[in-house]
Amino acid sequence: MAASGNGTAGNVPGEEHVAVQHLQPQSKIYDRLVSLGAFYKQQYGTEPEFYVRVPGRVNLIGEHVDYCGYSVLPMAVEQSIILAIGANPEQTQLQLRHLDGKKFQTFDCDLNALEIKLPKVGGPAWYNYFICGVKGIQEELGAKWRETGIRVALSGNVPLAAGLSSSSALVSAAVLATAHVQSMSLDRKLLASISASCEQYIGTHSGGMDQAIAYLAKNGYAQHIEFHPKLNATPVMLPAGCCFVVANSCVHKNKAASSDYNERVVECRLATRWLAKSQKLPNWQDFMRFKDLEEECQLDNAAYEQLVLQQLKQSLYTRDDICEALGITEQQLETDFLTPSTQHMQQFKLRQRALHVIQESGRVLKFRQICEQLQRRPSKEDVKQLGKLMQQSHHSLRELYECSHPDLERLVALSTKQGVSARVTGAGWGGCIVAMCESMEAAEEYVKVLKRDYYAELPEHLWEYYATNDFNEAVFATVPSNGAELFIQ
Repeated sequence: MAASGNGTAGNVPGEEHVAVQHLQPQSKIYDRLVSLGAFYKQQYGTEPEFYVRVPGRVNLIGEHVDYCGYSVLPMAVEQSIILAIGANPEQTQLQLRHLDGKKFQTFDCDLNALEIKLPKVGGPAWYNYFICGVKGIQEELGAKWRETGIRVALSGNVPLAAGLSSSSALVSAAVLATAHVQSMSLDRKLLASISASCEQYIGTHSGGMDQAIAYLAKNGYAQHIEFHPKLNATPVMLPAGCCFVVANSCVHKNKAASSDYNERVVECRLATRWLAKSQKLPNWQDFMRFKDLEEECQLDNAAYEQLVLQQLKQSLYTRDDICEALGITEQQLETDFLTPSTQHMQQFKLRQRALHVIQESGRVLKFRQICEQLQRRPSKEDVKQLGKLMQQSHHSLRELYECSHPDLERLVALSTKQGVSARVTGAGWGGCIVAMCESMEAAEEYVKVLKRDYYAELPEHLWEYYATNDFNEAVFATVPSNGAELFIQ
């Protein structure tokens, strides 16, 4: 295999293409990759040809708005999925071996007969996320796909089902690895787009934030990621001295194992169409994202909020209400408006979901604006405003989007008591909070309090698991890291 399949010379890591880098001993990830390479050799009897690293992410603000077309403001975390990969031209097998073989079973299959079987109960098997990525590249290449086997060893330290995008990181890593084996151009935006599309094979209708930050993140910066009219990322310098802490509630929620996430997507799509019809748009059925309707009707954020309040007056809508308002039959509702995992829905909270999305989209823009102001002139008051925006976001996610959890609320309450602004991050219903501390010293004190007042009181089986390294896997300060990387030795 050629050293680089991107076809572009002189790419700088972190720019438009994923460049092939030589693994350096001083790299933070060096020991992890070398250990994984040794495992690969043990499993396959040969050295890996290259390594892939894709980070998890924490979203600072902008939750449940990406699938509505609005921008978000995440940063990549240091925790990541890593792969050791080699091509096997003599076979057409995909071979997957996980470093933690006790928890993740070995998997082999024929690349010409990839199949993703989704269980009726529970989440998909771990290897199905990898298959998503392979299928995404297969579809992108079409007739150009080469029948080359792929051997993979993998490991990850992104907390699972915690809202830090472990599943999307695995899909994105599979996309990058497969694209390189196939000698594709490693264009970051293209690979992010493929990753977002193919994750729908697993049944999750995500908006693309997780995959975008996985590829577009830059060391030292959060990213303001826009999806409309096309994918774009603008680096955002976070306030000097501030430190962000991630705290895992240890309540696991796999969004592919429940319909909660997809129910919110459907409610937003229904609300968009309801509002589009209220504006007498002849093509109202074509509007599925709030952002598209905003552009069509030339609404600013305040006017959009007023439109929601005027047109969506009820707190609860039945199937009959929606069919009457849209002039459709119940059969049409099920066939054209609901997804397979939401066919059971009988009631819909259109007003609440729409208000959250419109208000949250405004908070994202304010957050970026304040960060940019802080680069020009330090201001304690502006830093406090960032904290207030995070608090408002959490309140909205709890009250309007109903995606919090009692244990998340305990973490947020402890944060408030410490004078720390915190919010749920990720899809919700469990997982993590992200908190903003005004200094590293404040962060250290905050983490001590959480360890004492939250983690030390976990149920015994969780306490034993996380206490082995003083809960450092559950609560940690983090800095913005690079997006997807590809290494050779």
